[in-house]
Amino acid sequence: MTETDSATTDVTFRRYKDHEHGHEPWDELVVHAGESDLCPVYVHRAPPCQGSCPSGHDIRGWLAMGRGQDLDPADGPWQEQAFRRMTTANPFPAIMGRVCPAPCQEGCNRNEVDDFVGINAFEQYVGDWALEHDLPLAAPGPDTGKRVAIVGGGPAGLAAAYFLRLKGHACTIFEEHDALGGMMVFGIPGYRTPRDVLEGEVKRILDMGVGVRLNTRVGTDVPMAKIEQDFDAVFWGIGAQSGKPLPVPGADAPNCVSGISFLRAFNQGRLRHVSGRVLVVGGGDTAMDVAAVARRIGNVDLPEDAPEDARPEAVIMGKTTQDVALSAKRRGAADVWIVYRRPISKAPASQHEIESVIAEGVEIHDELAPLELVLDASGRAKALRVQRVDWIDGKMHPREGEIIDIEAGLVVGATGQAGDFTGIESLDNGRGLMNANGLYQVPGHPGHFVGGDAINPHLLTTAIGHARVAAEGIDAYVSGQEAAKRPKVDAFHFNLLSALHDGGLIEDTYDHEQIRGTNEARFAVHNYEDRSFAEIVPHRSLFLAHFDREAREQRQEATISGDQVLGNFTERFSGLSEEQAVHEGNRCMSCGMCFECDNCIIYCPQDAVYRVPKDQRAMGRYVDTDYARCVGCHICADVCPTGYIQMGLGG
Repeated sequence: MTETDSATTDVTFRRYKDHEHGHEPWDELVVHAGESDLCPVYVHRAPPCQGSCPSGHDIRGWLAMGRGQDLDPADGPWQEQAFRRMTTANPFPAIMGRVCPAPCQEGCNRNEVDDFVGINAFEQYVGDWALEHDLPLAAPGPDTGKRVAIVGGGPAGLAAAYFLRLKGHACTIFEEHDALGGMMVFGIPGYRTPRDVLEGEVKRILDMGVGVRLNTRVGTDVPMAKIEQDFDAVFWGIGAQSGKPLPVPGADAPNCVSGISFLRAFNQGRLRHVSGRVLVVGGGDTAMDVAAVARRIGNVDLPEDAPEDARPEAVIMGKTTQDVALSAKRRGAADVWIVYRRPISKAPASQHEIESVIAEGVEIHDELAPLELVLDASGRAKALRVQRVDWIDGKMHPREGEIIDIEAGLVVGATGQAGDFTGIESLDNGRGLMNANGLYQVPGHPGHFVGGDAINPHLLTTAIGHARVAAEGIDAYVSGQEAAKRPKVDAFHFNLLSALHDGGLIEDTYDHEQIRGTNEARFAVHNYEDRSFAEIVPHRSLFLAHFDREAREQRQEATISGDQVLGNFTERFSGLSEEQAVHEGNRCMSCGMCFECDNCIIYCPQDAVYRVPKDQRAMGRYVDTDYARCVGCHICADVCPTGYIQMGLGG
């Protein structure tokens, strides 16, 4: 590498990159001889991590607490305060810190410096700390006298109950299974969502006074009309717990099952082994979970004339339960293949899950388009017929003459999900899902709201975000009010006025009517603008050269090889230590909000920027500007690491 190459790759911030010939906007190129008529304004914008989080976490806020900012010494340890901030958006930090694929980390501006902040790991640490210290959720709001039925006890339904109890509404969850948790229990293997952790986080919600009716299916056990009669509103969190059949001939073979059914049978303790090669068709997280579980439970040789109820598919379809003694005869980890029609690099599953199943001995065969299931004389599938394909410019091109049969003992389809609308057929949109407007109201059904996989199968954190918005809509509906328009960046945002009030720094009240003479009013916040509801701060607005390269603190992962996978249900990740969590909090660049680095004070040539007196400070109110001294040189904005300072106040 030449010296020039090294300089190009090592630099962390350059206003102009190689071969760029454009200029900054003319209205910003206003400095002449070190002066201009613009002065600094403090502009709060949302960080990209928050903009990428489906549940709207105030990620920047609770990471700041990890490094000692925005804390009240009288309000408990920083972990407790971070937990409270986390659970304003998501009541499952210990679970989400483990299983969420973390789109927030993909959007993290720190990726432009070295590596993203370990948001997931930090969240898991705080969530586990809260469970260890038996921290409760916030107390319910004052009783409103309104009752809401919640159909489905999965992540969407539980989250809806939590947010509605915060608003004081009575809630009853109707769950058709014998346990709450939905896909967190029946869809995700226990080594990814430890049952004691999940039970602890569910219990906190129930402790808020949530009613529960298990083994009760709305639509059959209880008519939908009865629910409408007894409750003021309904939230549907029924999920999409029925797998869609493979769209090929022969998919009705008895040994062709859905990934959802496979995982449910395993998580209920009924499925303990498989027999023969398992072909998993699909490339999502469900496909990866099925493959990983199949490898772990192992293979038992069954004779060709084995009775039907002894075969794995009979167990998966709920007809029987496997014998423990037979499972003891496993001859090793199962032979598992994943078949995916696109390149595996384009699969929706997280890269980590793909890499994990490969390390555990799963074979991945991509660019194979399923054509049909080849059946034997008894009607069972004995092979999956596939066509080799190429993908060019996003289009599939079959390879002529390259059709092959892949032998299989069990075919698991993981190519889509749908809901079960037995008894509630009027809610089915014809695609096995439910329709919803932007406020998650069900069109044509006043008082009915929906969230989670029932709308579109996605992430657990997406379901929680849906529930939050739906709960606000339900609150407006039962109160006879019109629901407020949702902001562009729909999340929990830091509020400077609230911070000043909570810190006892302002006592004045403001009725939000136009008023004059606010320069002396303590409730008014001057030279500050909150754009967090509409704008996300990009990395180009940050002074990235301020940040040193620091390696991310990574959770220890249990490395499981193919010859160790049989019967290995060890949790993959161990959590961070407090020291590691604090280090990750310090790595956060606080995009869009002051983090008190003093750069603007140090570099201001006019001494116009100064610290706010210590007894008047709050997060976001650390520095101020003496406009009588400011000459508009732009230096404070240039050296602001977080993009919090913008030149915009005319002189």
